[in-house]
Amino acid sequence: MASAATNVSTGSAPQAPTPSALAGRYALALLGIVDDLRKGEPNAADRIAGDLDRLFRLWREDDGFRAFVEDPRLDSAEQRRGAFGILAAVGIGTEVRNLVGVMIGNRRLGELPAVATAFRAQLAARRGQQTAQVITAHPLSDTQRAQIVARLTEAGFSGVQLQESVDPSLLGGLVVRIGSRLYDNSIKSKLQRLQYAMKGAA
Repeated sequence: MASAATNVSTGSAPQAPTPSALAGRYALALLGIVDDLRKGEPNAADRIAGDLDRLFRLWREDDGFRAFVEDPRLDSAEQRRGAFGILAAVGIGTEVRNLVGVMIGNRRLGELPAVATAFRAQLAARRGQQTAQVITAHPLSDTQRAQIVARLTEAGFSGVQLQESVDPSLLGGLVVRIGSRLYDNSIKSKLQRLQYAMKGAA
């Protein structure tokens, strides 16, 4: 597998998977661990969520890591060696490392991105927050983040948290998905609509 630090995809990034019931159970078990840790570590939820977010970004942006996670030909020993090496390299903590180990033992490593999505959604629901998935052609600045949160708040969403990813194929603009709503203001989408209009006028 190529280095996770260098093998970053320049094409269209994969979309966040829809959490399955199985992914939800793994996420719920991890939330139980957060509850156990809360007394001694009040920020445990944010730390563990941060670890999962880093792995999710790696899955989205690194072709080699994504292929490794999704490769059904690897046996448990190979998955464990490869996964634990990556986790150590990017500084993932004990709880998520243990989660990955259990998923490997159950032959469910391919569910990892869905588990990360489910955990973030469950944590946000517990906190009365709403998660907005924001896809942009270039990384957001702090000012842009604040503007997006402000616009979503004006639209009636409360406690908005952003889950960011980069997709260079959008060319510019952004795509925001929150709840059942999708706001697509990307240049790619505008060009596609123009192409459809031109075909209709021909």
